Amino acid sequence: MAEKKRTRRANGETAVYFGKDGRWHARVPMGYKDNGEPYRRHITRPTEDALAEEVKRLEKQRDQGTAQQPGKLWTVEKWMWHWVENIAKDVVSENTYDGYEVAVRVHLVPGIGKHRIDRLEPEHLESLYRRMQKNGSAAGTAHQVHRTARTAHQVHRTARTALGEAVRRGHAAKNAAALARPPRVEEPEEEIEPYSVEEVQSLLIEVNKRRNSARWMLALALGLRQGETLGLRWVDVDLDHEYLKLRRNRLRPKYEHGCKEADPCGRKAGYCPDRKQVRRETKNTKSRAGRRAVPLPGPLVVMLRKHKEVQARERKTAGNLWTESDYVFTKPLGGPLSPNTDYHDWKKLLEDAGVRDARLHDARHTAATVLMLLGIPDRVIDQIMGWEAGTSSRMRARYLHVPDAMLKEVAQKIADAIWGSAPNAPMDKDQNNEG
Repeated sequence: MAEKKRTRRANGETAVYFGKDGRWHARVPMGYKDNGEPYRRHITRPTEDALAEEVKRLEKQRDQGTAQQPGKLWTVEKWMWHWVENIAKDVVSENTYDGYEVAVRVHLVPGIGKHRIDRLEPEHLESLYRRMQKNGSAAGTAHQVHRTARTAHQVHRTARTALGEAVRRGHAAKNAAALARPPRVEEPEEEIEPYSVEEVQSLLIEVNKRRNSARWMLALALGLRQGETLGLRWVDVDLDHEYLKLRRNRLRPKYEHGCKEADPCGRKAGYCPDRKQVRRETKNTKSRAGRRAVPLPGPLVVMLRKHKEVQARERKTAGNLWTESDYVFTKPLGGPLSPNTDYHDWKKLLEDAGVRDARLHDARHTAATVLMLLGIPDRVIDQIMGWEAGTSSRMRARYLHVPDAMLKEVAQKIADAIWGSAPNAPMDKDQNNEG
């Protein structure tokens, strides 16, 4: 059958014709290439009806903005690296970027990187989560299993965000991660036990022997986070009016090698003799609740005044060796404290004070519990702890711990209300035999 003469179509319309090869052909306008030239998809089918059906499908994708663009056949690996380095990196915080980068490098690229994003299915992601959980279960400990489930959730959130951007830009028709079911995260069975008043007092005795002693009391008495405390500057502290303002967080340092490629040091970047700091020291507190004023108890005001005097003497003794920074808590020669050094100082403090081992963050649980025991209103607790209004009730449930003594007091009140105030006495035999 001879080729039918092509009819002239207006710009933007699909051209359909019967070719010399005995098949039906169409050229569907799909938009424009990166260089601005029009882009048409050429398709062919054995029958006119089959061709019309495919043309209709492509035109619908084009009109909805979900059609695959030329030269953009993204694999998961290619898209994830493009997204994390060229899109997410410039719009999220350093810590958020680090979490994304680890999820992409360690889990998503090795696990599902070979798939095309427009052909990725929820089942591919769910299979990845199961493999992660299986590896975590092989470790044997409940803590490791719990941590693996939380890691899978982090990977899931990263994939959902990255693929959502791909859908928004028309590189995929659906977000497979939004359809996938991440594993359930169960809280570990072990209950966090805040420090008792006696343990806090033991720590206080040891704290008073150390440099930067007020740093630890800010954690135990007010529940300040590590980043908030290490990012605190003197301009944020008003000792006359006995309060401080929390506005920024200290970030963990990140380094790159400074040695020459021709003569590498052979160490990790953080231990390179010529290392370069590639991350800013602090960032502004992300949430409005985090930017807050916190009242200072009298003894803490005294400690901070003394600390300021000691720091002034250190500055004078160090002379030109002192690194000026205005941080409240510094190294012996000035400059901000490293979060890693601070962590090890905390562990040494616990050991020297003879107090049981715990995370530094558990001091925050202790402070929240003390505020509750003192009868401080919830709204005030939320401000001191820096909890958002929408999540404050959940955070209180997580952080506030009811001591055994308080539970016993409640049990006694119940006994008094139901059985009267008589001392606990065993029931007589007749009462004991009642059905």
